Amino acid sequence: MATRETVGAATERRIGRVLIAVTYLSVGLLTTGVGLLLAAGVSPLAGGPGLDLATIGSGIAALDPAGFLWLGLLAVIAAPISRVVLAAFAYARTDDWQMVAVAVAILAIIAIGIATAGTATF
Repeated sequence: MATRETVGAATERRIGRVLIAVTYLSVGLLTTGVGLLLAAGVSPLAGGPGLDLATIGSGIAALDPAGFLWLGLLAVIAAPISRVVLAAFAYARTDDWQMVAVAVAILAIIAIGIATAGTATF
C-alpha cells in the first residue's frame, strides 16, 4: 500500500513533467513569434499590440507574430498557477485539507492580483 510520502513523490514528479512541458511549449511559442517578427522585418524591441484574448487563436492561424507571443506569455504565466492547482488536487487526494486550504488561498491571492492589476496607481 502506498504511503503519503510515496504518493507525494510521484505527484511531484508528475507536476514537474507538466511544468517542463509548459515551459517547452512557451519557449517554442515565443521563439516562433520572434522568428515571425524578424521574418517580417520588425524588431522584437519595437513593441507590439496589446493583449486581445479574442484574437489569439485567429492570430496563430494567420501566422501573426503577436498571437504566438501572447500565447507564449500566457503559458509562462499559467505554469506556476497550474502547479498550485495540481498540488491542491494532489493534497485533496491524500486528505491533506490544511494544504488544500493553503493552495486555495494562494490561488485567491493570485486572482486578486490579476483582478486588481489594471486599477493600481503609482
